[in-house]
Amino acid sequence: MKKLSAVAFVLALSLIASAAVAAELTVSAAASLSESFTQISREFTKETGVKVNLNFASSNNLLRQMEQGAPVDVFASADQETMDTAQSKGIVDSATRRDFALNDLVLITPASGTLTGPEALSGSEVKHIAVGTPESVPAGRYAREALTAAGTWDALQSKFVFGNNVRQVLSYVQRGEADAGFVYRTDALAGGKDVRIVTAMTGHKPVCYPIAVTKEASDRNMAQKFVDFVLSPRGLEILAHYGFSPVGK
Repeated sequence: MKKLSAVAFVLALSLIASAAVAAELTVSAAASLSESFTQISREFTKETGVKVNLNFASSNNLLRQMEQGAPVDVFASADQETMDTAQSKGIVDSATRRDFALNDLVLITPASGTLTGPEALSGSEVKHIAVGTPESVPAGRYAREALTAAGTWDALQSKFVFGNNVRQVLSYVQRGEADAGFVYRTDALAGGKDVRIVTAMTGHKPVCYPIAVTKEASDRNMAQKFVDFVLSPRGLEILAHYGFSPVGK
């Protein structure tokens, strides 16, 4: 009887340990989601007891990490193109894919800047323009589309300072290392008094954020619950607080 009790005790401990391990999620999200997803994750953990490990970087770098085997349960990208690639490579479950937020690409300067619009970027007073590397940073691709549509992308090449993600671009402008830069409105708001929004850009695809559960998620049901929370009224309220707009409006 004692032997059976000991076995039952060990089994119970194993089940508890397994549950503890399972009660975690890893969410890889675009750098521009840093503040909003940090709060969303905190409230999700409070509601479910599940710890959320957040991994922020440029969308393409996050995709590369998953391609190399990084364990991720939920992926949120800043563009459709990166999510399309993740889906075509079988990394995410297409049935769980949802668009959850819209953003604006904006031209910013340091707070003391006097730039009046994108047409002034070619002026001699503008020496450095910070932009995300288009090959790996969605914000950089949007900027390239906008400036190409305006006919100025090629002419401005010598002034570009490329960043590995949109937050690095923001940092360049905040520190005065660039006279102007292209970031999302949410990043500019996060930059606070250190930056000035000049204008919202046009001539590029809509900045629409998709989210999906990965096919290798350790707990598919819990990962889906996180996606559902992002899309819930409370999740959308948090996103709006940080400057995102709802999809379809």
